[in-house]
Amino acid sequence: MITLGLTGSIGMGKSTVAAMFAELGVPVFDADAEVHKLQGPDGAAVAAIEAEFPDTTSELGVNRTLLREAVMADPTAFARLEAILHPAVGEKREAFLQANRDAPLVVLDVPLLFEAGGWRHVDRIAVVSAPAEMQRTRVLARPGMTAARFEAILARQLPDSEKRARADFVIPTGGSLDETRGAVRNVIACLAGPAVG
Repeated sequence: MITLGLTGSIGMGKSTVAAMFAELGVPVFDADAEVHKLQGPDGAAVAAIEAEFPDTTSELGVNRTLLREAVMADPTAFARLEAILHPAVGEKREAFLQANRDAPLVVLDVPLLFEAGGWRHVDRIAVVSAPAEMQRTRVLARPGMTAARFEAILARQLPDSEKRARADFVIPTGGSLDETRGAVRNVIACLAGPAVG
C-alpha cells in the first residue's frame, strides 16, 4: 500500500480533489471530517475541549465560533487544542489504514500535513494549488469569512510555494474541473498503475 498525503492551503480546492480520488476508487481518509465528528454532538473530544476551553460547548457539541475565538486570543491555545485532537484523529487514521490494508493506494486528506508533522507518516505528498487571487476570492466568498480571518489562517499555514516545493505531486485547481481530474488520474497512474481508477 502507498499512502499519499493530500494537502493544500485554505481555498485551494483540496476537498474537491479528495472527492475526485474517492470517485476514482481510491480510499480517502478525511482528517477534517474526523475532527468534526469528535467535536459534534456526543463527540469523543467534547468533554476535553470544554475542560480546556470553558463555555465553548453545548449539547450540540463544540461551538466552533466560540472555540475559534478562544484559540485566536491565546498563542498557546492552538497547541493545546491539537494535543486533544491529534491523538484521537491518529486512532481513526490507523483504523482506516487497517480497514484498507489491501488497497494499492490510499489518500490521507490532511489540511495541516506539513504544519502538524503528518508528512513524516506518508509515502508521497500531493499539494493542491491555485493562483493566490483565486484562492482569496474562493475563501472570502465563504459565509462569515473576513479578510482579517483569512490572513490569520494563512499566517498559521506553510506558504503555498513551500508546500509545492516539498511535494511529490502538485495538483493545479486554477483551471477546469476536467483538467484537475486529469491531474488526479495522472497521480493515481504514477502510484497505483492500472490497479485503481
